[in-house]
Amino acid sequence: MLGSIWQYVYTSFLRYWLKWFIRQATGTCELQRICSGYKPGAARTAKAEYSLRSSKNKVLRVALETGKNDLEHSVDQIMKEKNVKPQKDPLFRENLHICLLQITGYSSLFVCVEDVRKEVFDSEDQKHEAMLLKLWDLLMPNVKLESRITKQWGDIGFQGDDPKTDFRGMGMLGLINLVFFSENYTEEARQVLSHANHPKLGYSYAIVGINLTEMAYSLMKSGALKPHFYNTAQGTPELKDFHQLYCYLAYEFDKFWVAEEPESIMHFNQYREKFHNIVKTNLQDPNVSLTLTVSSKN
Repeated sequence: MLGSIWQYVYTSFLRYWLKWFIRQATGTCELQRICSGYKPGAARTAKAEYSLRSSKNKVLRVALETGKNDLEHSVDQIMKEKNVKPQKDPLFRENLHICLLQITGYSSLFVCVEDVRKEVFDSEDQKHEAMLLKLWDLLMPNVKLESRITKQWGDIGFQGDDPKTDFRGMGMLGLINLVFFSENYTEEARQVLSHANHPKLGYSYAIVGINLTEMAYSLMKSGALKPHFYNTAQGTPELKDFHQLYCYLAYEFDKFWVAEEPESIMHFNQYREKFHNIVKTNLQDPNVSLTLTVSSKN
């Protein structure tokens, strides 16, 4: 209760006067001090985002919703509002522009991720079918798929004879992630599959993969992935960056599962939550980078 009251008092009154006092003393606005006082990455961009979002100035708040093509104009407007002279602070424009690219880029990326998630797997769509068959060929290159609907799908961790039913929650996002990992980190994906097929420590490779897609999606939706993307994407993050994050989760979860040696797959939810908490804890580090350390084919 006291914390909430203090937060209200600080954001409503003290923060404004503190900023005013420091500006009078230093001759620089808060955004200038952030852009010059922090190295590129999550620490700088997160503070810039908070400064813009907390501002009483509409020009600064609106900048958070600006499209990529209008960011230069937004930066000019902010410099005008804050009376920042380029000759006195020549790096400010570029640094603020990078921060805005990352902030607005995160929102744009989530829209793209959501669009792919909402795309339903359609067995009548040749591209969807080709991608599913590609997943089989990447993971099981020496085994021929006997038919489109077959129990063989269980060998790579699907629940039934037709994988399309397993994509309901995450749509095409789940399939694309599985294929991306298998195509770009083929050796690692096959290694993970071999662990998943272990007679004692095994788990359903594809089903767990789709579950990890949901984990990545939820973390992005909540904003928890901002530090990761602010550290790894110097500009606007792209959809492939989200797929790369999935690869990290798929590979690291397998390492975690094998190290934990669960008694059975029946305890999956318990270990999934433990892994989830580890990831969330890592994301609290301002220098976090959830990047797969093995080399990608591309």
